[in-house]
Amino acid sequence: MVRKATSTAAKHREPFDPKSFLARVGDGRSIGKYRRGQVVYAQGDAGDAVFYVQKGKLKITVVSEQGKEAVVAILGADEFFGEGCLAGQPQRISTATVMTDAVIVRLEKTAIIRVIHEEPAFSEMFIAHLLGRTIRVEADLVDQLFNSSEKRLARMLLLLANFGKESRPEAIIAKISQETLAEMIGTTRSRVSFFMNKFRKLGFIGYNGGIDGGIEVHSSLLNVVLHDQPQIKN
Repeated sequence: MVRKATSTAAKHREPFDPKSFLARVGDGRSIGKYRRGQVVYAQGDAGDAVFYVQKGKLKITVVSEQGKEAVVAILGADEFFGEGCLAGQPQRISTATVMTDAVIVRLEKTAIIRVIHEEPAFSEMFIAHLLGRTIRVEADLVDQLFNSSEKRLARMLLLLANFGKESRPEAIIAKISQETLAEMIGTTRSRVSFFMNKFRKLGFIGYNGGIDGGIEVHSSLLNVVLHDQPQIKN
């Protein structure tokens, strides 16, 4: 009789909702608000937690032994980061820095391992994230190997504006410097400046009160990625 009651209770348990789980503070789970420029974790810190972005954007950077910094990813809402600790990385191999005001969930390593094992819905969400990240890394590699710096910049702007995702594209990309864009696509700031001016003259992008106010990306920028490079008419 006791077993039957337990089984009945389990059947009537509310379905597990990963988004609701990540929106609440709980055992091994905390939520923090970050201001632009704040570091979530630094290269060399202990890898003891995984993070989830509720709101905002951040960049993942790596610094070489020679002191050269490279931007390896820009992340936004509904993305995880810091998952390397689950694969045995004892220390962070990168630095996560907030680019806009953000709300970030911190899940201790033991807490996320537990929910992955116990909740299939969360496991499915997390695996989808990992697969998406792998596909993105492969696409970035192909982009670096085969595309011009102009196409790489156009693709990066579209990605930052969420074009191609199920969610509604963002009209304005948060403040991002030309130096950061140059680091991300592997070119110089002067080249980025040249291409940005070209895109603006062609009507593919616009500045919201100057580049420091954000970049407005239009869907017509896809022309640069999908077709031959456009020419500016005199």
